Amino acid sequence: MRFTLRIVVAALALALSAGAGAQQKTNRAPGFSKLAPGAKLVIMPADIELFEVSGGGVFEPRADWTAAAQQHVRTAYHARKDKLGLQVIDLEDDTSEPVLELNRLQRAVGGAISVHHFGLMQLPTKEDKLDWTLGPSVSEVREKTGADYALFTYIRDSYASADRKAAMVVGALFGIGIAPGAVQYGFCSLVDLRSGQVLWANRVLRATGDLREAAPAQETVDTMLTGLIEQAGPPSSTPRPRSIRDW
Repeated sequence: MRFTLRIVVAALALALSAGAGAQQKTNRAPGFSKLAPGAKLVIMPADIELFEVSGGGVFEPRADWTAAAQQHVRTAYHARKDKLGLQVIDLEDDTSEPVLELNRLQRAVGGAISVHHFGLMQLPTKEDKLDWTLGPSVSEVREKTGADYALFTYIRDSYASADRKAAMVVGALFGIGIAPGAVQYGFCSLVDLRSGQVLWANRVLRATGDLREAAPAQETVDTMLTGLIEQAGPPSSTPRPRSIRDW
């Protein structure tokens, strides 16, 4: 996991260096426009983990931050329920093996979408189309819930420790640049539970946001859902840039 986050940090730097002129990729599968009113949607357990970046640049898991983030993200989704215009089923507390296994599968597929669709490593065979599937493994969740669609959430976030901040300050005094390592990376995906097809996906990769606090967590959820639920309205707040406290 630490190695993965290092790759994400490097990817963020590369993405920022690519500039704002990069082509915007569609986040809808061919033929999909939006959810029909009254459709039944199941919210899968959010896959979230938060880390503290040590003075030496090591990503250390923080269980307390992760627990707070999970609660804030859950609250953010609950705040959206009345605005979705859908029948919403909540599986956020479900720890059964079929649900966990499907979450693990979507973690892998969503990561591939993030790299090969939204990232810089496009696959020529996809022709820039959002053309991915979870296969027949979705059937158990459909049978369990009777839902038409499932919404998946994956987020990894990191924040600089006091030692890391001190190292940055000392490095700056001697003209040595030390990367903070703090980055928010996540993706959401909407999956058709009848076919397993990924109908919609969105990625967040940035150096702003804070899942440890309720309002910024709501903004992160709103940002990740941008373009999926038009009737949900604008984000509840603007991103809070990381200050020296976070970097």
